[in-house]
Amino acid sequence: MNEAAFGANIVFHLGPLAITDTVVTSWGIMLFLSAMAAILSFGLKQESSRRQAAAETIVLTLESAVAEVMPHHARRVLPFIGTLWIFVLTANLAGLIPGVHSPTRDLSATAALAVLVFLSTHWFGIHLNGWRAYLRHFAEPNIILIPFNILSELTRTLALALRLFGNMMSLEMAALLVLLIAGFLVPVPIMMLHVVEAVVQAYIFGTLALIYIAGALEMPEKTRESSIHSPTDKEVL
Repeated sequence: MNEAAFGANIVFHLGPLAITDTVVTSWGIMLFLSAMAAILSFGLKQESSRRQAAAETIVLTLESAVAEVMPHHARRVLPFIGTLWIFVLTANLAGLIPGVHSPTRDLSATAALAVLVFLSTHWFGIHLNGWRAYLRHFAEPNIILIPFNILSELTRTLALALRLFGNMMSLEMAALLVLLIAGFLVPVPIMMLHVVEAVVQAYIFGTLALIYIAGALEMPEKTRESSIHSPTDKEVL
């Protein structure tokens, strides 16, 4: 299978740096989402217009989904998780545009998103709990488990990248094979399948990121509580 099959088709070179179609599509998605955000948030008033009502509906829906997992930190985590959900969904749906491949069918793109989730998880954990309390939970329940806890963080990041890449890659390949065999007689069912799968994969990716962040915030709290309630020498005596 050639490079282009994995979404690594080089479009142009920026000096020694090769710019692939994945990067170009991702840039286009970021510009599109930035423009939509500017349009929806421009001139907000007390009396909601249709445009403002649409923006408020999107934000409230995302906030409600985040609050179900993290009721105490929903407002703080919402900008990151909401942006991640919207970007991944748009990237997944980009494959419906003729001549455009979904950036998430490229392992480099999903790996970058997974690394972003990895870094954000630990940033939220350290920022909200302090680096000492956060790093202490890697030694729970026993200091011997530190290497295994670190390995768990790395492997779940790898799994996050591979899951999204594998599902979107297989979806586009399946759609291509069906179109090659059946021609263009069945485009609507294939497009509906793509839309459903794109929504599901975006939801799973964002939800897993949300669960990882929630775990980073809850584990130090449990560690702190156990240290507070642990008996002192005087209490034992």
